Amino acid sequence: MLSFDFLGISNVKMINMTHPTLLSVLGVDLEVKYIPLDKPLELRDKGPSLVFLHEGLGSVALWKDWPAKICQSLGCEGWVYSRQGYGQSDGISDVRGAGKLNAHYMHREALEVLPALLAHLGIAKPILIGHSDGGTIALIHASQFPVSGCVVMAPHVMVEDISIQAISLARDHFEKLKPKLAAFHKDVDIAFWQWNDVWLSEAFRSFDIRPLLPKIETPLLAIQGLDDAYGTMKQIDEIAALVPHAQLLKIGNCGHSPHKDQPEKVLQALKYFSSSLGKIQRH
Repeated sequence: MLSFDFLGISNVKMINMTHPTLLSVLGVDLEVKYIPLDKPLELRDKGPSLVFLHEGLGSVALWKDWPAKICQSLGCEGWVYSRQGYGQSDGISDVRGAGKLNAHYMHREALEVLPALLAHLGIAKPILIGHSDGGTIALIHASQFPVSGCVVMAPHVMVEDISIQAISLARDHFEKLKPKLAAFHKDVDIAFWQWNDVWLSEAFRSFDIRPLLPKIETPLLAIQGLDDAYGTMKQIDEIAALVPHAQLLKIGNCGHSPHKDQPEKVLQALKYFSSSLGKIQRH
């Protein structure tokens, strides 16, 4: 994997970023992957870029080919990146000590890191597609910055007991999970403990982004599985109560990863949602 210090979007386009590349953002090398439009340049009707925000244990690699399928279906270019400590991005020193994340880590990602990355890539008003922690980050960002649309799957707008129970169970079974996660992170311990420790900290129990939700003016789609072990329907019901224009999708036979458990239903929902955005083509 190569590392480049880009100066702007023109430089980005000169590099083949369809393979994961390290990009320096706020002094941290982040793993970034570009998904181009799969059609000749002269036939492209340029719409907003899709930016995919991964879950608490996610990465560029863990998304697998789902972002590419969505970009192809909606006729949009896309960007995927791994947050610090995940995938092939820079790690975190002393992740369980001095480097331990604080309860506002998702606010920092949404309000500092993501805007810096978008500016570096020359992306204005993207459509954010976030899963779990990534969904929360998307909501925080959309409450403060202009975006063309926001899609969140299994987001966390506040902390529920069911979430703490599931994350505690993950901690107890970490040694069994570790080999499976190794394929997606260069340092599994950093990826796991930065997420697990902060979620199980006493300070995080009061985490609550509901006061920010009424500030979201962009089109918003919130998706939740009825069998999600990490959150109840209250998560997206609270979004609907505070963002009247939000669209909700509640999916049966679906756990914490709707795009994996019910990919066709999520795809159809995204196509329907995109019809209200004007610039997106559907196939």
